[in-house]
Amino acid sequence: MKKVSVIPQFLALPFCGTALGSALPYESMTTPDLYKQHVLPTYGRFPLVPVRGAGCRLWDDAGNSYLDFCMGIAVCSLGHCHPLLVEAIRYQAGQLMHVSNLYQHPLQAELAAEINEHHVKIPGKIFFSNSGAEANDGLIKSARRFGLKRPQSNGAQRYEVLTFLQSFHGRTLGSMAATGQKKIHEGFDPLLPGFRYLPFNDIAALENAIRPETAAILLEPIQGEGGVNSATPEFIRAVADLCKKNDLLLFFDEVQAGFGRCGDAMAWRMIAPEVKPDGISWAKGMGGGVPIGSFWLSDRAIDDDTPLSSVLGPGSHGSTYGGNPLVCAASLAVLKEIREKELAVNAILQEVRIRETVRSWNLPVITEIRGKGLLLGIGLDPELVPTPEGKTPALVVVNELMKNGLLAPPAGPNTFRLLPPLNVTDTEVDEALTIVKRTLQSLVK
Repeated sequence: MKKVSVIPQFLALPFCGTALGSALPYESMTTPDLYKQHVLPTYGRFPLVPVRGAGCRLWDDAGNSYLDFCMGIAVCSLGHCHPLLVEAIRYQAGQLMHVSNLYQHPLQAELAAEINEHHVKIPGKIFFSNSGAEANDGLIKSARRFGLKRPQSNGAQRYEVLTFLQSFHGRTLGSMAATGQKKIHEGFDPLLPGFRYLPFNDIAALENAIRPETAAILLEPIQGEGGVNSATPEFIRAVADLCKKNDLLLFFDEVQAGFGRCGDAMAWRMIAPEVKPDGISWAKGMGGGVPIGSFWLSDRAIDDDTPLSSVLGPGSHGSTYGGNPLVCAASLAVLKEIREKELAVNAILQEVRIRETVRSWNLPVITEIRGKGLLLGIGLDPELVPTPEGKTPALVVVNELMKNGLLAPPAGPNTFRLLPPLNVTDTEVDEALTIVKRTLQSLVK
């Protein structure tokens, strides 16, 4: 594999003890070799070494170009290196990159106002973290604080959070315990207690699951990692009704689905717009590529003088880097562009084009298209995909797509995702679909 240095010249300096001008030890190694020697093997990585991106395109270290419909797994909402985002980061890096959250810098306040007033549109308050897993940890902590203020009839604290099978909420100890997938839990016992996993979209199972210690229900309106499974309108409405009836908190995990990707600023509004959640978590697309996450709590009253958004007071939660000036400047640029250019509308229009085109192929290997907007999962018939031992049909297809110039991530064993930027063009969608059709036709003879 070709070795291309992407280290800026001013950083290419010798370490102490290295002769001036001599090559550093790692400069002669390939990127895969450096990964093997120095990086923990926590990912099953594809054999791709990306070095440059622009818009919907990504280039590897050999100069090959790819159409990127992975986008960091729904992270780069505006594509790679969008000029507005690049300029916002450049400018802010020269002004102020980081200060402690002991102080009040303007950009964090402006970003919170942008989210509240133009995206959520429900009174509430926001905490800024660095990732979606951290954001979900914040919701879990909020549920426990709520359960302390609103205890069981015998005075004991409520603490349990109900989640759903095939959900994914992160890989910290808290968010992993909330995730309803055994493969995520394996090898990490004992898990944090206080979670039960229920069948998704099963109203009867949910009704029968609520116990005195239950404090909240957490769900993804559209499960991303679990296979791109959409909650039904009836299910979300039933969850909301049960929360009101049993004094529970309703939390939506919109880490992958939020901020325009599903056709609205908030994904749940594409399913049951009349529902009002108590908390929401975000990350991924809200930063366009910078590491930022957040969670929101409603201002609704939980007793005569206490808003829900006050349950986490001073000293109860924190983050050194969360919401620093650099990431807030980037996120403001991204969210304003999504809003002002109405990119959520483009997500809906492109979804329609994708669905109509794929349906017209009439390929038996495609079982269905799940999801909304530009969070779409293409279901595969595993009987029709030649799959070697140790692989899944989705991995086989994703690897073939990559060979043909399209990057698309898997979502479970029999589904691959299409997650292009929200400003993807008709031409780019057509090109991607041509590659998908050609790849599937060549795989399935």
